[in-house]
Amino acid sequence: MSHLPTTKQLRYFVALEHHEHFGKAAESCFVSQPAFSVAIKELENMLNIQLVDRTNKNVTITSLGRDIARQARVVLRDLEDLVEMARGNQAPLTGQLKLGVIPTIAPFLLPALLPALREAYPDLRLYLKEDLTERVYERLMEGELDLLLVALPYELRNVVEMPLFDDHFFLAHHKRSRFVSADYANVSLLPSDSVLLLEDGHCLRDHALSACNIKNADKVSSITATSLLTLVQMVDADLGVTYLPEMAIHSPLLKNTQIATEPLEPGSYRQIGLVWRKASTRHDEFAMLGDFIRSHYRPAAET
Repeated sequence: MSHLPTTKQLRYFVALEHHEHFGKAAESCFVSQPAFSVAIKELENMLNIQLVDRTNKNVTITSLGRDIARQARVVLRDLEDLVEMARGNQAPLTGQLKLGVIPTIAPFLLPALLPALREAYPDLRLYLKEDLTERVYERLMEGELDLLLVALPYELRNVVEMPLFDDHFFLAHHKRSRFVSADYANVSLLPSDSVLLLEDGHCLRDHALSACNIKNADKVSSITATSLLTLVQMVDADLGVTYLPEMAIHSPLLKNTQIATEPLEPGSYRQIGLVWRKASTRHDEFAMLGDFIRSHYRPAAET
């Protein structure tokens, strides 16, 4: 039988196709760039094809290289499934677990959850990847992550969704805001350009628009924030109002600010849940983790 590519070579090339930069791809694989480049060249020599166009200053993956990368992801995912199958006889929530989590959940839920998880499952080695929903979903489907902790609803295909709990939205505004009337819950009474939100790409933006019944686009400011911290700073400067999830307002995020929060209608919430590939053999294990998260999530008491 002729030589076959190694999993290392395939993983390196998938990383190169994703980053389109030798240095960044090598860094993501925790290997030096020279060693990374040698592995890619060896893969090209073994397959007797050109995967990368090196004539330009920037990395360009050839058309055939794109096809190879796509198939390499399938191969690597199948290998992950093989390992998962072998783990079926092991105790649940032991060994390595790669969890993707979005930035509007991670800093608020994980600090209290992780110590309890370590105590309950000391043999679990949890690796975290924080990024936007679309990006962690891509990594999940490519086999780089085992499951996701995200906010729902979100259009995801070929996955199992396990809702855990509702995270209610609150109106957040400066205590002496010029934007808020006595009837603060009525979005239609807010001035134009007064609602501050995260930039496109953050699912929290879409969830706030939907859950808080913001139908008039003129209410939403054209100025956006890149993070919840920036959003809070803008509201604290009374540049507008916003809608924050419950887990955020009961965190240190609002400490030392002049921001007040008001509850909204009961239906104003996003749903926090776990997501994993339909083909995963670890369904029961992931469901057990979901039950653990659900039972240990306790919003801090309002002050």
